[in-house]
Amino acid sequence: MGRLEVICGPMFSGKSEELLRRLKRAQIAGRAFRLYKPALDNRYSETHVVTHSGIDMPCRVISSAEELLLTPHTVEIIAIDEGQFLDQDTPRVVELLVSEGHRVIVAGLDMDYNGIPFDPMPQLLARAESVLKVTAVCEECGEDATHTHLRSGETSDTKGEPTVLVGEANYYEARCREHWKN
Repeated sequence: MGRLEVICGPMFSGKSEELLRRLKRAQIAGRAFRLYKPALDNRYSETHVVTHSGIDMPCRVISSAEELLLTPHTVEIIAIDEGQFLDQDTPRVVELLVSEGHRVIVAGLDMDYNGIPFDPMPQLLARAESVLKVTAVCEECGEDATHTHLRSGETSDTKGEPTVLVGEANYYEARCREHWKN
């Protein structure tokens, strides 16, 4: 039987770095893996997962979770960066992959900048055998940051729905709960 591992937290918390660290260990161990990212995430590269600190690894770009089912059975580990950008079919697809014996690792935001759980991540968190919630550093006070803050001057057109505004430090900063609210 396979397993599901989820790495979650706010922006700038090292989620992608942790995902790539696990894949580097798999590479050293001779494990077959495949790294994916959603087509929506084109911030640093069209063909690589790239961390904010510049670490990168080649990946396959997908437009839907269904494409994950094309992964050869010989691939032991299926890794997905920016899982929050995949569609609502992701939990079903991931469950199928796990039942086929794959180790699936998903990294992504657990909440959007409004503090709303970022689907499909809550569904994956609930199903995971292992969850790592990482924190960033609050840009206001230096304490642990658990939230993503939209910089002032940026606007949201949401009405209680998670917002997809692909960006990095140009739009977002990490905040502790206290400074996120204010």
